[in-house]
Amino acid sequence: MTAPLKTVDSAASVATLMQDIGLRARKAARALALAPAAQKDKALRAMAKAIRAATPEILAANEGDVAEARAAGVTGSFLDRLTLDKKRVAAMAEGLEVVAKLADPVGQVVSKWKRPNGMSIERVRTPIGVIGVIYESRPNVTADAGALCLKAGNAAILRGGSDSHRSSRAIHAAMLEGLRAAKLPEDAIQLVPVRDRAAVGEMLAGLGGNIDVIVPRGGKSLVARVQDEARVPVFAHLEGICHVYIDKAAKPAMAKDIALNAKLRRTGVCGAAETLLLDKSAPEKVSAPVVAALLDAGCEVRGDAGVQALDPRVKPAGNEDYGKEFLDAIIAAKVVDGVDGAMEHIAKYGSQHTDAIVTQDKAAAERFLNEVDSAIVLHNASTQFADGGEFGFGAEIGIATGRMHARGPVGVEQLTSFKYRVRGNGQTRP
Repeated sequence: MTAPLKTVDSAASVATLMQDIGLRARKAARALALAPAAQKDKALRAMAKAIRAATPEILAANEGDVAEARAAGVTGSFLDRLTLDKKRVAAMAEGLEVVAKLADPVGQVVSKWKRPNGMSIERVRTPIGVIGVIYESRPNVTADAGALCLKAGNAAILRGGSDSHRSSRAIHAAMLEGLRAAKLPEDAIQLVPVRDRAAVGEMLAGLGGNIDVIVPRGGKSLVARVQDEARVPVFAHLEGICHVYIDKAAKPAMAKDIALNAKLRRTGVCGAAETLLLDKSAPEKVSAPVVAALLDAGCEVRGDAGVQALDPRVKPAGNEDYGKEFLDAIIAAKVVDGVDGAMEHIAKYGSQHTDAIVTQDKAAAERFLNEVDSAIVLHNASTQFADGGEFGFGAEIGIATGRMHARGPVGVEQLTSFKYRVRGNGQTRP
């Protein structure tokens, strides 16, 4: 059973509640930093078992969230992200088990060397400490984020969206069962128990120094607010302006399959392609079928004159369509002058998230992979692989496009810091 949602009657009460959560998280983080891998893995496996057992309760809670969202007029990709079914709940549980099987990053020696004076130095992975995660609509983030933080020895403070609060609480209740089964502190994974937006402000302020990193998962407005107001480091991406470039040396069938999947597999995810770039030197048998396949599948294509010439159903594209995250069955398209033109367009309009080239020309592929400055760059593969699970991370806490140590899918290794262990035998510095 999930506990009843708390209510508070003033901003001061929210601040007091959140400060207490921060203090308890810091205490739990100290215990987790020393927890052996076997104990953390036991908790993760127990969480997976508890989530499977609680599937009826989780789905019932989710039905309440979805009904409320529909009543509020929410449709499309947002509703898809919010909705759970048996398959998605099962995937959550499987993700926890995959994370349990990963190597424990804590204590890993990244590098070591010996100095001329005889001192030996090691760079060792350590937990970051307390991770704050602020997310909207996706209740599965409760499981993914909690699991990844735990595996990396961090305490997690999770603030789910008010639209998914019932689902998140049901999932969190199952995760607490796993912590108890492994005799780990329940404060290791805390879910903010209020819907008051003031709680977000308290987290962004750092909870008195008790939050070390913030990870936002949600729409542009949420991420922008976090990046603007946070007083602690942020792992995030603002938008997923992802491109698929079809080179003149692309295989027609492959180009069509990748473009369709990249755009339409799930239009509401950050790895969905938003712009299609077509090499002006590509034969019509390469370019035209890609555009026709998208249109036939119900995708609106907005293109320049070159793309419109390939199919009369293409609508004219405005300048505002390039660099836009549609998160819908809409794609902007443009004819470009080879790899150089594609890279120039991506540099101008992209968000350094995920970009792909489709070609059999190895030299063109290598240039694209080496010169496109995005967190994820693919050759002959769909942009929808921009996902920690697909990278073998078990899950991800988000995609980061900054230039801190965490870039791309943020998994257990990216949720660690490091320290230096230095061993001597009496050395002093002259």
